[in-house]
Amino acid sequence: MLDDKKNLLAYLYTFLTEDRQKKIKKNLLDRTRYITVLLEDMHQSHNVAAVMRSCDGLGVQDIHCVEHENTLEIKKNIAMGASKWLTVHRYKSAEPGKSATLSCIEKLKKSGYTIVATSPHGKKTLSQLPLNSKIALMFGTEDEGLSKDALDAADELMTIPMYGFVESFNVSVSVALCLYDLTSRLRVLDVDWKLSAEEQAALELIWLKAAVDRGDILEREFYKKLA
Repeated sequence: MLDDKKNLLAYLYTFLTEDRQKKIKKNLLDRTRYITVLLEDMHQSHNVAAVMRSCDGLGVQDIHCVEHENTLEIKKNIAMGASKWLTVHRYKSAEPGKSATLSCIEKLKKSGYTIVATSPHGKKTLSQLPLNSKIALMFGTEDEGLSKDALDAADELMTIPMYGFVESFNVSVSVALCLYDLTSRLRVLDVDWKLSAEEQAALELIWLKAAVDRGDILEREFYKKLA
């Protein structure tokens, strides 16, 4: 079965240019789950799409999207195809007596993440945020910010210093600023921030099927020939 998967990967790679092949293999090595993003009830699709572009461009693989009143909508013309390279986790319903936000946070904490809420009232600035454990950055809507559930469940409150009259950045700008700072610091630290070999292998197949025209069909045809 392992050899079959290796042969499938080799087969799908034949449909890509050499430059595209190198791009996929390089990006697998640069990808991280050490930092992740949680978007709470984001209703402006252009902001969600811009966040996805920032995550992809800075090598952050996962986005966790909590949907209370608003359903996640991805504007592909703004996301510029970034969504197909990311792993998007969606939280629509919750357990009885527990909000979708708390269900998401509980899952992330069990996976070893320190939950960091972005807030104008944060006690730590972005540059002071330590990277000695995995971090999940939470962002709320521009008009209401994060919910009380999110703020109460956070391990840290973090703020981005402001030097003008406005009280906050656009949410997609805030995400980009945070991820640029944190990923730049992370990549020079002696911590295990890269994907495991198993994670890279799983993601490689997903990316190949996304990169190749009719990738899912080609995969099915490949296994039919082996049957």
